[in-house]
Amino acid sequence: MKTKSVVFALILAFVSVAAVAADPVGPKVVIINQKETGIFKVIYEGAQTGKVSLKIFNNSGKVVFAETINGTDGFIRPVNFSGMEAGEYTIEVSDASGKQINKLEYKMENKVNTIHVAKIGKESKYLLAVANQGSEEINVRIFDGANNLVHNENLVVDGSLGLVYNLKNITGVPTFEVTNQTGATKVVKY
Repeated sequence: MKTKSVVFALILAFVSVAAVAADPVGPKVVIINQKETGIFKVIYEGAQTGKVSLKIFNNSGKVVFAETINGTDGFIRPVNFSGMEAGEYTIEVSDASGKQINKLEYKMENKVNTIHVAKIGKESKYLLAVANQGSEEINVRIFDGANNLVHNENLVVDGSLGLVYNLKNITGVPTFEVTNQTGATKVVKY
């Protein structure tokens, strides 16, 4: 009888230790990268309602954002890195039960903001104007009215760019296709 009690006590102790080990200490935090460039979602779930601290550090260890939220046991917080320098950032979320540290890599993604094509007068000349943030490579392809490729070139745009194309030797209405280095494509049929 005594041996059964000792074995039962050992099994009960083992199950209790396993249950405690399976329950992580500290807050539960997940970081999700959104489709919009530079926006991340911080999702927090705490064990109890209380004060929660959210801090973001740059790769030098300097605090670039800090916020304290009172009286919560969970939140979803969008964090916008647009305008920040590219690099590794550390997100620290802490509450009464501990802290969770996550690292993320922010990469700036240049976007072609504005593409405009205009016919110049009655001539077969077309102006391609590209307004851009930063510097990036784009590909310009021009198709004739029968959808045959008549021009293909890669250009580096640093800020804004304006080019005039003389298309007097092509037939039909031209189509301009401009693709940036991330694969985003804008098609303009004049």
